Amino acid sequence: MSKARLIITAVVVEGRSQAEVARSYGVSKGWVSKLVARYRQQGEDAFEPRSRRPKTSPTAIDAATVELIVRLRKDLSGQGLDAGPDTIAWHLHRHHQVTVSRATISRYLMRAGLVTPEPSKRPRSSYIRFQAEQPNETWQADFTHYRLADGTDAEILTWLDDHSRYALSVTAHPRVTGPIVRDTFRHAVAAHGVPASTLTDNGMVFTTRLAGGRGGRNAFEHELRRLHVTQKNSTPNHPTTCGKVERFQQTMKKWLRAQPDQPTTIGDLQTLIDRFADAYNHHRPHRSLPHRATPAAAYNNRPKAQPAGSRDGDTHTRVRHDRVDHTGVVTLRIGGRLHHIGIGRTHARTHVILLVDDLHVRVVAATTGELLRELIIDPTRDYQPQYTKKPPNP
Repeated sequence: MSKARLIITAVVVEGRSQAEVARSYGVSKGWVSKLVARYRQQGEDAFEPRSRRPKTSPTAIDAATVELIVRLRKDLSGQGLDAGPDTIAWHLHRHHQVTVSRATISRYLMRAGLVTPEPSKRPRSSYIRFQAEQPNETWQADFTHYRLADGTDAEILTWLDDHSRYALSVTAHPRVTGPIVRDTFRHAVAAHGVPASTLTDNGMVFTTRLAGGRGGRNAFEHELRRLHVTQKNSTPNHPTTCGKVERFQQTMKKWLRAQPDQPTTIGDLQTLIDRFADAYNHHRPHRSLPHRATPAAAYNNRPKAQPAGSRDGDTHTRVRHDRVDHTGVVTLRIGGRLHHIGIGRTHARTHVILLVDDLHVRVVAATTGELLRELIIDPTRDYQPQYTKKPPNP
């Protein structure tokens, strides 16, 4: 028998006073009075458990926003794109000027039955994350299989920048061979510069180090040696070492399978791949990058690493993350002296990345990659003004 039923019975049936019953059961007289009044109004229904949910929720998001969250989830999933709470929050803020927390989005997706629980999945905190400090410091490569609509097997070769997750080259082939790996690497180098190192698995198209010494280096390994590029290979049976390119391929194939018109030729497959690579690099927020930047923004607006044998001079380069203060200024210490760099009140509170090469400094927006200011630091001045002289009147 519930405590509420015992209290009501003691007052209504036994005729005991409410004060006495309150003392006997260790509750307040006000609560006893409320239980008795509820019983006289509702009868036996007063004994049923009552929800503690508040009658009103002033801070709850409106129904239109909830509908927008559900629609974005379905639209993104239908296109084969990531549709998690972080991505939905990015689209709400960027395209609809609505700010909703990740936890709130997750809660409404759960209520709508659009989330499949995965209790056996390892928590994100259990992974040890690593990434290159600069673009072109390490390129990851791998290839994966894809079946065309007519049943023909194809293979897709990907070159991905480890630091920014920028897709440097994604090409479709009937079969990936050693010369194809070398040629696609050369094309990526022509477009983006020579990387300091590469990271691949131990496939024969990438390395012959596990081939027992037969045949010497392959075509790709000779190309790396010629360009002074360090070759790194994952430990056998440890695919997570090349996890970034593996995850990219998973995302790409999910998108490809979601397309209504499946490719029947290698050319058709390449056309779809080019569409996906453009959206992935330039229009899709990446959850692993600071401030959900796009891979293109993270790649194009930072100094590039170079092979160890090709660095010129003895320059000091570094990357610093900061935020513009409310006066439109960001600070930077050079040679033990703190300098204040004027960015402008228009960009107050903006998260920025400072790309420092000795006294040459570029300030870019962390989210969009927009160049906010480029200057040569004057070591004799504390404040680095936006203009060297007063600008003309408009």
